[in-house]
Amino acid sequence: MARITASVYTSHVPAIGAALDQGKAGEPYWQPLFRGFDFSKQWLAEQRPDVVLLVYNDHATAFSLDFIPTFALGTAARYAPADEGYGARPVPEVLGDPELASHIAQSVIQDDFDLTLVNRMDVDHGLTVPLSLMCGQPRAWPFRVIPLAVNVVQYPAPSGRRCFQLGQAIRRAVDSFDAGLNVQIWGTGGMSHQLQGPRAGLINREWDQAWLDQLIDDPVACSQIPHIDYVREAGSEGIELVMWLIARGAMADVAGGARPVVKHRFYHVPASNTAVGHLILENP
Repeated sequence: MARITASVYTSHVPAIGAALDQGKAGEPYWQPLFRGFDFSKQWLAEQRPDVVLLVYNDHATAFSLDFIPTFALGTAARYAPADEGYGARPVPEVLGDPELASHIAQSVIQDDFDLTLVNRMDVDHGLTVPLSLMCGQPRAWPFRVIPLAVNVVQYPAPSGRRCFQLGQAIRRAVDSFDAGLNVQIWGTGGMSHQLQGPRAGLINREWDQAWLDQLIDDPVACSQIPHIDYVREAGSEGIELVMWLIARGAMADVAGGARPVVKHRFYHVPASNTAVGHLILENP
């Protein structure tokens, strides 16, 4: 049977992708950030999954204000890197897994989640930057990817509780898939940042670290944090952190299994005007 073996959490700052693409990763400003992912690259090479279900938010690329799905699951065989106004990133095409994606869709929708199914879309930095951070700059991504786009751009955004519940439903779906697949789930976005208004540039280190502690140790309580707390403490874009709760909800301990092993934890500011958080949790 398929099994979720680990969850990975990381910010997806677009400037990180630009730094890699323009050969700036070795510059003093960027070196500390990329060093924080050295362990992660080695870990991923050793624990290479067959499929990654990658939770991210689209930045008005595949979806516009004309059409805003709350949860959109990619069911296509391939996804091209999106042109976000300055050309597509020079990264490999993303190959999907339509069979597993269709099974997850069937299972999760029967589990009372109303997903939007997307058979064709381009994927922006929200998805490709995490792949670059974890995989470097390969000629081809070393596993298949199922995109799960979450609306955290235009209110109303889903609650942390609902995202956590969706992660639980995804775990049940993967567990019921009749193939011996190693599946990882990645939650991306965040951490504290605000891109506009009087508080533009806000970074709250103390809140970020406390939130990471709670995500690891008490994910149920973490899922109960109301939207206003994210806005107040982590800035208007801090709401992206609810996407990490989808990945956390898919871990075995939430369903009564063993506590996950913290394989790596990293935090860095700034990257552009954003706090970068990163975490790897492994099911025993």
